[in-house]
Formats: sequence, structure tokens, C-alpha cells
Amino acid sequence: MLDESLLDAPEALAEADRRALLRGAAEAGARVRTAARHATEAGVHDLKPDGRPRAILIAGPGAAAICVADLLGTLAGATSPVTRLAPTGVAPAGGALRWELPGWAGSVDLLLIATPDGTEPGLSLLAEQAYRRGCTVVAVGPAGSPLTEAVHNNHGLFVPMATAPYDEDIPLAASAPGVLWALLTPLLALLDRTGVLAAPPDAVQNVADRLDHIAERCGPAVATYSNPAKTLAAELADALPLIWTEGVSAGPAGRRFAAALAELSGHPSLVAELPEALSAHSALLAGRLAASADPEDFFRDRVEEPAALHARVVLLRDRPIGGLTAAPAARDLALSHDTPISELEPEPGGELETLAELIAVTDFAAVYLALASRA
Repeated sequence: MLDESLLDAPEALAEADRRALLRGAAEAGARVRTAARHATEAGVHDLKPDGRPRAILIAGPGAAAICVADLLGTLAGATSPVTRLAPTGVAPAGGALRWELPGWAGSVDLLLIATPDGTEPGLSLLAEQAYRRGCTVVAVGPAGSPLTEAVHNNHGLFVPMATAPYDEDIPLAASAPGVLWALLTPLLALLDRTGVLAAPPDAVQNVADRLDHIAERCGPAVATYSNPAKTLAAELADALPLIWTEGVSAGPAGRRFAAALAELSGHPSLVAELPEALSAHSALLAGRLAASADPEDFFRDRVEEPAALHARVVLLRDRPIGGLTAAPAARDLALSHDTPISELEPEPGGELETLAELIAVTDFAAVYLALASRA
């Protein structure tokens, strides 16, 4: 159940926020600026690459590395293939994880390591393996961690992760907003320098400004009726979100939202891209998840009997309405099964800015859902 009264009680939200998730979302813009400065100080902008890498390999634990790889792969397009190295091990704990380079990896490839921990022995071993193969290694992680020494010893480039004072006292959630931007920003600067994607300093600054703008619109002091993140959290409280995305950048934003809902609030969801989502989820909407399948029982005990779980479509778009779009068909399919629909579309801007806005609003929504939910 969602305590909607808590959404409009900033002091109560702050008290419930023991993992500093709201603070991390609010400070995302500042985290981007700090991370960009760390990249500059580490010498990223002074690099003189011989050309684009043949392939980019990304390694790291948990949802943060998955999201970073997804975003970079989307932004890079077909210029250089981006492959995430999935870990193996007997447990999700950092010490039990191991990463292996593919057999074809060599001197013309780039290995990126992104971790909010830095103590994983498997990542240090991976840096050594990459050096023996001739791969260039660049890592982003906490300063002073064992990974720092391992990368330096193997002639790689290490960029200290942008952290906040409270990060040292609170275990970092992999899907926390601050973690994503601290890991992603230096890698954007690096891949811009190598010509894989376009993320010049002014574009990164625009991302930070857009994140500040979203923090003002979606902050805890803004009432639910004018706060898109709080509104979305309230709409999803008793629903199974079907996250449909349209546009290249919206895809990773939707997958990031699903991961944040699962990790931060324990809320299940399904994600698919349009137009394939129309066929992939049509049977779900026609079944017992549709609102019309189980109408509200007037005599239900609202204290002892929870409401039936119904689907709600969340449509994330990274392009304005107009032109060739599957959005009308998506609305028609949802409404034909009495399924409500929530829509998010960013304000105009560059690709990085609009992507940042979709991620920021949905990050805030996932945090509000986590803080206001009551078991």
C-alpha cells in the first residue's frame, strides 16, 4: 500500500529516506559536474587516441553497470559495438564475481570498468588480463579502492568516482540516481574524446542543468498535483507497470526505470519497446490484469483484502508527438481494455538532455514509491 499523505509531507519523506535516495536524485546535476571535473583532472580530455576502438567492453557489478552499458551502447550506435561482460560466480557478492574477456579481445579494443565498490577481486584480475592481451583499460570507481592500484599497475587510466559525504555511511544501491551519473559521466567524456559518441563538455553541462531543472520540478517540497514524479508514483502504487518506450533513447530509460522499481521499491514491472510492445503485451491486457477483468467489489474489506493487481501502461517517449509514431495505437490498445495510461515526454533538447530528463523523472518516481510504500 502507498501512504499518499506521506508524498506531501517533506519532513516525513526525509525521515523515511534512510538510504539518502531523494538526496541523490536531487543532487544528480551536481554529481555530473563533479564527475566531469574528475574526468578532466584524470587527463581524459588530454588523451590523443589513434582512432576509434574496434569494440568497447564494459564490466562491473549490478544494475549500475548494466544501465551504463545499455546507455553507452545506445548512444554509440553502430560506430563501435558495445558489449557488457556479464559476471559469473556462486553469489552476487563482489568477492564471488569473476569476469572474462572474450577470446577475440585484443589491442584494438577498449575495456571500461564501472563500479561503485572497487573492492571486487574479479575486476582487478580482469584489468591484469586486459593488459596481457593489449587492451586499453579505463576504470571509474571509488578513489583509494583496490581497483585503483590494479588499474595503475597495469598501465590503465583510473577516474575517481564522484561521491558525496553521505555515501561513506550508507550502502550504495546500484540503482541509486547518484551512482548512475557518477559512473556514466566520465565514460561519456572518454568516448567523446575517442569519437565513439558526441558528448562534448557543453553537452554534459546541459545535462547537469536539465537534471537541476527536474530536481526543482520533482523535489519533495513540490505538491503531488504539480509534481510529475509523485503523480506517477501514486498512479503505480497498486498497479503492474507495463513500461512502453518509443524512440532510441527512451529504451534504456525504460529499462533503467524497471530496474530502479525492482531494487528500490520492490515493485515488479514489464518493459518493451514500441511497436513490438503492442503484440508482446496484448494478451496481458486482455487477461485478468485488465481493469475490466475484475471490477471493484463494493463489499470488499479494504483493510484486510488488498485490491486486485491491474496493469497500467507507462509510455516513455523521447520525441515530440507528430510524424511516424505508434503512440496512438498504444493508447487505443490500452483504453480498449480499460487500462489506464501514464505518459512522459521530455522537453525539447539534445539527445543527452532528453535522455537525462526521462531518467531523472522516473528515478524520482521510483524513490517516492519506495519511501511511501507500506508493507
